[in-house]
Amino acid sequence: MKNYTHFIPLIGAKVDPIAYGVHPLSINKVGGGTVFMAEDNGETKIVAVGPTWDFSGVEGSVDGQSYVVAELSHANAEVLRSLFPFTAPVRVLHKERTVGVGDRLGIAAPGHIRVFGEYDAYPILAQQSIRELHLTQRTYEDVLDAATFAVFRDGYKKGFGADGDHLKRPEEVKMALDLGYTMITLDCSEHMHNEFESMVLADLENAYIAEPALEAKYVGKTFELEDGLTISFDEETFKRMVMVYRDVLDFAVSIYQQFFTDGTYSADFEISIDETTTPTTPQEHFFVSNELVSRGVEFATLAPRFCGEFQKGVDYIGDIKQFEAELAVHTAISRHFGYKISLHSGSDKFMVFPMFGKYTKGRFHVKTAGTNWLEAMKLVAMVDPKLYREVHAFALSKFDEVTKYYHVSTDITRIPALDTLEDEQLVKLFEHNDARQLIHITYGPILSTKLDTGEYLFKDRLYDLWRLHEKQYSDLLFRHIGHHLQELYRNMRG
Repeated sequence: MKNYTHFIPLIGAKVDPIAYGVHPLSINKVGGGTVFMAEDNGETKIVAVGPTWDFSGVEGSVDGQSYVVAELSHANAEVLRSLFPFTAPVRVLHKERTVGVGDRLGIAAPGHIRVFGEYDAYPILAQQSIRELHLTQRTYEDVLDAATFAVFRDGYKKGFGADGDHLKRPEEVKMALDLGYTMITLDCSEHMHNEFESMVLADLENAYIAEPALEAKYVGKTFELEDGLTISFDEETFKRMVMVYRDVLDFAVSIYQQFFTDGTYSADFEISIDETTTPTTPQEHFFVSNELVSRGVEFATLAPRFCGEFQKGVDYIGDIKQFEAELAVHTAISRHFGYKISLHSGSDKFMVFPMFGKYTKGRFHVKTAGTNWLEAMKLVAMVDPKLYREVHAFALSKFDEVTKYYHVSTDITRIPALDTLEDEQLVKLFEHNDARQLIHITYGPILSTKLDTGEYLFKDRLYDLWRLHEKQYSDLLFRHIGHHLQELYRNMRG
């Protein structure tokens, strides 16, 4: 800690903070004292000089100046958030453009912050699903704290959101809201009955539960949108739609009424109906939105399941002309009801980004996640080929096990064999769709598998590498996520 103690008497003097291991953008005055972050033998610490507030750490004094050197713990993150409001998440979905940048590792935010310093979109820096938490053995506290520490260290004061992503149960929603998450993405997939989409008409008629009021509202009716676009409902389409989404509506209304109506929590609400293999038709999108609004639900964004394939870590797969035609209607529906449309599995969908920016008229929410992990693994291939070869071979052995979590079209027989590649060729695997998806979906066992000794097989070695090459990882993310924003903005004003 000698760097800290030597620096403390010099607070406010004209010295170079970096020479003392201090992150200069983290220096903040508050309540007659100073708080900043500095490096101590490869570890980042919080240093408070003057009042110690409630930071928990090693206390001391130098030349009459009291100080505390604190670990990056959850308790200390809460102190930071109380002292410096810019380190706490805020509601951002009312902004024109927002992008979720899920960080499975807790180390990507510095690169993300650099990107959003270049664009006017607002980031959701803390974004994680329960499934990802389980596979990475992290907690919602970990996810939020990582964002807090990053924005404090790098002086990011524009504002960021925190998303309880793809939550399915009331207790999950409550947990995220109690921790201060400012956005809830409600995953309605378990309440969708997609079997009615393809059910023969006779069976549909037998299963259908009549709702005369809804029938009168929709059957044979046409609803006008902007630019001459219309939505119409015939009897069969209506009956299928009601049976698919009846329970979705009841579920979304119940969650909204339980958590978003009495003022206990302040958070944005997103409705997700995208976690399904059946695309959301424009009629279904309109029906769900119209019924939610009619039942008093206020939501900031809605994520339909677009046509085509939005698989993890690769570009759009499908009929791009059909996607564009349907996107024009989907975005018109969102504007009709006054919310932003949300694009999930938005990692690496460069083919659709320019038209997404165009048809949303620059008002959108996009989610990325696993592509940040892929950039971290690309870095491993670049700087430690031997370690990457170990991880890649292990991933191949775990592929069948993890496909239960993800819908992918990966064919691992198409991935070049490792023994045919020179070390400098390994990074090219991240331009190969099958190899990308292999690494993308095996992050759970890669990060969590332990040896018989109790030591992690890869996790500790990987984190040591990422810490050593933090700047290089930040550079990779700045370019890669920056490319996402560049394409989203390309035709935004067109």
